[in-house]
Amino acid sequence: MKMWVILVITIFLVSCTSQVQSNKQCAVDNECVPAVCCHAKDTVNQANAPDCSAILCSLECEPGTLDCGQGGLACVEGACTVVLYDQ
Repeated sequence: MKMWVILVITIFLVSCTSQVQSNKQCAVDNECVPAVCCHAKDTVNQANAPDCSAILCSLECEPGTLDCGQGGLACVEGACTVVLYDQ
């Protein structure tokens, strides 16, 4: 019984990891978009982009986000990644 529990947990963890990776898969930088509409700290591929058509964001420049040109999006080793610039 204990072995089955370990097996189920392992399969669950592997499937969750695969899902996260597929949300970030890319070949070039312009396939990557912010993961959330406002004050993004993470990125996903275009297929998983949030719908921001009805969202209003504050004009605040939150540290550690893509706000106000503090960072950019890049495809690094096949995964969408946020690259924060040194200020």
